[in-house]
Amino acid sequence: MTASLAAVADLAAQIFFSKSFPGSVPAYFEIEVEESGKGVYREAPDDDRPLRFELAASQAQEMFALAEKLQFFQRPLETKLKVANMGMKTLRYQSGPTRGEAKFNYSEDPDARTLVEWFEKISETEQHLLTLERTARFDRMGVPKALLLLETSWDRNRLVAAEQLLPILDKIATQKQYLHMAQARAASLAEKIRAGKPLN
Repeated sequence: MTASLAAVADLAAQIFFSKSFPGSVPAYFEIEVEESGKGVYREAPDDDRPLRFELAASQAQEMFALAEKLQFFQRPLETKLKVANMGMKTLRYQSGPTRGEAKFNYSEDPDARTLVEWFEKISETEQHLLTLERTARFDRMGVPKALLLLETSWDRNRLVAAEQLLPILDKIATQKQYLHMAQARAASLAEKIRAGKPLN
């Protein structure tokens, strides 16, 4: 085996997902997840400051099992029904020389829809992180609303790898420049995330 072929063979298995939906927020995002659970989130293909996160091993395994059920995207996933524009999605798999890619607006395949939902939840989590970091730095009066929206997502089981939110939540909970209600909510959220329990 040549050095170049060996390098290809050693590449970690990876699933790529992107969604382009002009007019929505964000209008575009892409996510890469490795079999180890390490992931990257971008809101532009040329984003040079992506967010990095890490899924639990069981979560990554579930996503890769869905990709396998979908034949690693080597078959069409687009529905033949006429449906409204729901954003152009791309699923791509790569593991050494094995590759597959499918583009679709909407899929009737339940496994495809479940996998897309995983990526939508990851995106929702990263958007909360970006919003909370921005408001904590530039708009302290907006922090309570950002925390309330985050709490709503947690209640609805919409957060993935929520531990990445802990540094900013701890900062808000412990620094006196934030409103008391924001400090209390941030502390409560951090406690629930650490405990791995849904909010009541």
